[in-house]
Amino acid sequence: MRLTHLSRTVPRLLVGLTAAALTSPLLAAPATAADGPRPPGNLAQGNPDFTANVMAPLKVTNWADFRHDLEVVDGYGVDAVSVDVWWGDVEKAGDNRFDWSYYDRVFAEVTRAGLDLAPILSFHQCGGNVGDDYTSLLPSWLWKKYAGRSYRGIKLGQHGLQHRSEQGNWSKETVAGWADGVVAGEYRDFTKAFTRHFEGRYGRDVSEINVSLGPSGELRYPSYNSHDTGSGYPTRGALQSYSPLAQQSFRRWTLAKYDTLRKVNRAWGTSYRSRAQVASPRDADAFFEDGTYASTRYGRDYVDWYNGSLVSHGKRMLTTVSKALGSGFRYADLGYKVPGIHWQMGQGSPYPRATEVTTGLIQTSVDEQAWSTGHGYAKIIELAGRIPTRRDVEMHFTALEMDDNNPGEPFNGGLRPYSLAKTLVGWIGDYAARVDTDLKGENALNGGLYSEQGWANIQDAFDQWGYLGLTVLRMQDVSRDADEIADTPYDPPLKWYAAFIDRQRT
Repeated sequence: MRLTHLSRTVPRLLVGLTAAALTSPLLAAPATAADGPRPPGNLAQGNPDFTANVMAPLKVTNWADFRHDLEVVDGYGVDAVSVDVWWGDVEKAGDNRFDWSYYDRVFAEVTRAGLDLAPILSFHQCGGNVGDDYTSLLPSWLWKKYAGRSYRGIKLGQHGLQHRSEQGNWSKETVAGWADGVVAGEYRDFTKAFTRHFEGRYGRDVSEINVSLGPSGELRYPSYNSHDTGSGYPTRGALQSYSPLAQQSFRRWTLAKYDTLRKVNRAWGTSYRSRAQVASPRDADAFFEDGTYASTRYGRDYVDWYNGSLVSHGKRMLTTVSKALGSGFRYADLGYKVPGIHWQMGQGSPYPRATEVTTGLIQTSVDEQAWSTGHGYAKIIELAGRIPTRRDVEMHFTALEMDDNNPGEPFNGGLRPYSLAKTLVGWIGDYAARVDTDLKGENALNGGLYSEQGWANIQDAFDQWGYLGLTVLRMQDVSRDADEIADTPYDPPLKWYAAFIDRQRT
């Protein structure tokens, strides 16, 4: 396990970059002194807890290139390699039939190069998302195993574990959080098998175990994924709460809050005669277009439940994995990833903050423009401190390389993005510092690594907003020199990342 780093001479490409004030307009009036931002500043510089990691390929196919890349990134100070451990690959052959042979080789190559491991327990599908060049579906036996079972009085059937969207489509990318109680044993068995197989050899080499909590390994709903149509960037996405388990959960939550249907009607201005009428929005377009999601008691209650269900799912998953690890990998932290859903945020958007709502990331019952509420992200960020474990729990946030783009040009002739990506990075950093959540960052797309502005934005996130580590997507982007990427006019990302690491360690 790497404990210290030798100083290295690298290009000082970042020395001239200075932190700039966050100037993007917020959606509300200027904050009062009591509710203004509290930038924590650079918490990583000179901090032994700072980490610089890279993501491995989704699947290694060229082992010579992989060894070359490992040697290069180790040479300029990278700490660890993040590796997706695909559930659909390892347990493909059958229930509790684990094949770790591919990961035996990957882990051996990584540690032989002198790098630590940061495995991701990838309980999600690979394939169908931006940047996916490999496909690994969830184990096919999973759906069959539970199809004949009932949970909380509901017959699951072939789709019972899946999300169902407002469009009526089912997603197989992950198991829905409302079915955690059904499949928790699968996550536990996988984690225990992983620990038994690897702890003896790599117990001191694993620095973090990241837990996939949703599509693309992120804590979110599959609201802009391929099972639906017309819901991708930069639209509002699609709500994912229309399965029988989800609808039952919303009814139970609502009746627990209001006690009786009469009180529900009084609060929502409805005239329901049956509890079955308590349901997810029947007209999702109107729910967003007329502002119901933020302006009515029903809308705010629904969004509270939707967000709370996601956070509770994250807590159950992280707790299950922590318990299954036991005393294994004693030096490893736990981690979870939150995506930077940065579009449809700015003033002028037809439905401000709606994509963050459909992905489950924010509440609308709080002042989502207040710094004191994390601009609606409080529960997502506070999750790190709610896990009953002795391990440190770290949150990773994406999109550090991106600029604001508000309103931006129409995308493919359609909607404008109204993106506040850089603003959002600051909001997250500010609130994480307020609640003592250890926060690390990632780039959302590799394109930003090839521009000076992308690295300036990353450095700004560290200088102002307290990010403690960076994981770069992907290793091959920061392991090639200028001769190997001659088709770009920019300095190779390798030099930028080396300079960034050097700056934090000086």
